[in-house]
Amino acid sequence: MRVPILRAVESLINFSQNTAVELAVVIETPGRNITASNAGRHIGGYALAIDVTARDLQDAAKKSGKPWSTAKGFDTFTPIGEFIPASAIKDPDNLTLWLAVNDAVKQNGPTKDMIFKIPTLVEYVSSIMSLERGDVILTGTPAGVGPMAPGDVVTCGVRENGARADIYNMRFHVMERPGIGMYGNGRV
Repeated sequence: MRVPILRAVESLINFSQNTAVELAVVIETPGRNITASNAGRHIGGYALAIDVTARDLQDAAKKSGKPWSTAKGFDTFTPIGEFIPASAIKDPDNLTLWLAVNDAVKQNGPTKDMIFKIPTLVEYVSSIMSLERGDVILTGTPAGVGPMAPGDVVTCGVRENGARADIYNMRFHVMERPGIGMYGNGRV
């Protein structure tokens, strides 16, 4: 199974965007109402993901009581790396996620500190909706969420705690979002 890779993230004009590295869980075996104790049987692997949020839009939505989906739903706002088989990660609670913007480390933290453990997330999400093969669940982010802007280069990775080498890393450029309307740069 392959998870798509994006090489650039589009930045909205006149709106601030934040970037956060997350471990993504990739579902292999479909299910509904999956218990936490059985969650591992449904997980095919993992991927590295970036959760991009248009912070100004999110704040305005919160203030007016509206959903946040616009702030997170733009094309390119969730780049996801290559599929990492579950067998390549001994313990998903024993990983370090890191993210750098223009080579300055902004996030560097262990997955053991996440608010919810992966089996709990799978149980919760599958109690709401059926999980299908290829579905992705983002698991949370370490401290250090911060801004990005056109021209920035974002690099991130995942490694076992204490290891020097990454299991996987990715790099992408932040570019102006082309197009018309209030979010584009006026060029198509």
